[in-house]
Parts: sequence; C-alpha cells; structure tokens
Amino acid sequence: MAEVLIIGAGSWGTAVGVLAASAGNRVSLFARRPEFAAQLGEDRENKTFLPGVKLPDALEPTASLDDLERYDWCFCGVPTRFIREQFAPLGDRYPKSLPLVSLSKGIEQQTLQFPSQILHDCTKAEHLLTLSGPGHAEEVAVGRPASVVSAGDESRAQALAELVSTPTFRVYFSTDLKGVELCGAGKNVVAIAAGILDGLELGDSAKAALVARGLAEITRLGVAVGAEERTFSGLAGIGDLFVTCASRHGRNLAFGRRIGKGEKPEDIIESMEMVVEGYNTARGLRELARNAGVEMPICEEVCSVIYDGSDAREAVTRLMTRSLKAE
Repeated sequence: MAEVLIIGAGSWGTAVGVLAASAGNRVSLFARRPEFAAQLGEDRENKTFLPGVKLPDALEPTASLDDLERYDWCFCGVPTRFIREQFAPLGDRYPKSLPLVSLSKGIEQQTLQFPSQILHDCTKAEHLLTLSGPGHAEEVAVGRPASVVSAGDESRAQALAELVSTPTFRVYFSTDLKGVELCGAGKNVVAIAAGILDGLELGDSAKAALVARGLAEITRLGVAVGAEERTFSGLAGIGDLFVTCASRHGRNLAFGRRIGKGEKPEDIIESMEMVVEGYNTARGLRELARNAGVEMPICEEVCSVIYDGSDAREAVTRLMTRSLKAE
C-alpha cells in the first residue's frame, strides 16, 4: 500500500484518486479551497466535477499540504496554466525524491514548457512522469475499461503503471516523456478543429481527413523536437486523439462545435465551468512548431479562428485549397 497525494480535485484528479484507492492505496485528494475539501468529505462525492461517483473510504479530501514527506507519490491534477501558481509556493518544501506525476495536458504559453518541465521548475523534483492517453474521467471512475500510458524513466514508469492499474484500467509504460506530453497537448488543438467541422455540419469524411492530417502534424513536430515516432501511433497519440475528437465528454470538441455554430470563442470560454485546455495550448503549439521549422497548417488555422476572429468556414477553405503535395 502506497501513500498517494493528488493535488487538484477536478474531474481527472478525482478519477485518478478513485483508481489509486481502488488499487489498494491510501489517497489524499487536495482541494485548494478548504470549504470545497470539506464538502467533498461530507458528500463523499465530487458533485461539481465528477458527479455520481462515490469516493472510496481510502480516499480522504484535504486542504493541507503541510506534510509532504509522508507520501510515496504525488500527482498534479491542475490545468496547465495554473500549475506554476499552485506548485511554485511549494518550492524547497517539496521532497526532491518524491516522484511527481503530471495528469495535465498542455503547453504554458509564456515559456512553451510542458507540464513536467513546469513542475521541475517549481519543485526541482528528481523524478518527473506523466500519465496520459484515452481515458475520460467520467468513464474510468465508474469502471469502464480504458488503457493509458505512464512515461518517465523506465523503472518508475513501470512502478507508476503498477500503482494505478486495476482490472478495468490498464497502464502501459514508456520512456518517451516528451512525446507523450506533446501528444496530450496537440490532440486538444485538433479536437477544437474537429468540433468546428461538427458545428459546420461538414460530415464524417472531412472529420476523418482532419484527424489523419492532424496526427501527421503532431508527429512531424514530435520527431523534430526529439520524440519517438512510434509514440504517436500508440495510446497517447492516435488513441487519445481519436477519443478527444469523437467523445461526447470532450470539452475541446464541444468548444469547437459551438464556434462552428457561430458563437464567439471568448463568449464560450466565459460560459464554460471547466478548462478548455486546447484554447490555452494552441498558441504555444504554434510557436513550438514555428521555432522548430515545422508546418502545422491545422494548428495555424485553429489559432486564426480562436484568437484572431477568422471565419471558421473560410479557414476550412484555406486548408482545402493549399498547394497539392505527396502524403
């Protein structure tokens, strides 16, 4: 039995807490607001972010980060743009040998860093990992089968897989931390584009082409920055991209669909309670690609629509009328 701390009581942080507890570990689920932590403990349910899922007895909500030394594992379930704000105050208090696992998917706009890099900046943790892939909190928390990937140094990635695997949650492991994190960031941007196509009612053929070409863009960038090409054809790559572009649970897909229906991006963001990671990631992904000299036309057009006010249908036309080339 391990002592597990999860910082961030959103949907995915809560779901991983449920999984870790179900796998036989003792879990502390940290919520930043004491009143929210108290409510979780009283209800034994996260009614705000994961309604309908009972919190196991082995999971205890908390609003304290005073005793970090007692934990064997720490997970970051904080959206990417809030990681630095949450973890920087821990600073020297964070035990350097305590493995730190990112559950976040995205790129910090100011630094172009991935979650594990931000976490290292803040804590100087010696062991950084990620847990990523096609797993929706709403499904895995109630025991629907899913498979994801843990990534980091091989021994700890394997240990992480063993920590949270259950009969319904299978975890493979990888040493390609960079590739897995890039997959997690890039797929959200492509999912926004997929949602836009849905909103415009352009059909399944268009969406299939978008997913295929979107994966090609992410893979090109990954290879250019030193990731392993095979990662992009696995669970973290095509697996996560598929579910994000197809699932009714996807916030990025829903965001794009509303754009396609004619709503303004800023109005949609204002109305959504949960974070749309792709909205905060697209600009950073575009800058990474430009810095690496990699063409990412889908990403460029998503940025033109969500940041610059371009017409969504015209963006599709620009993509379809680019110069012809070999696949």
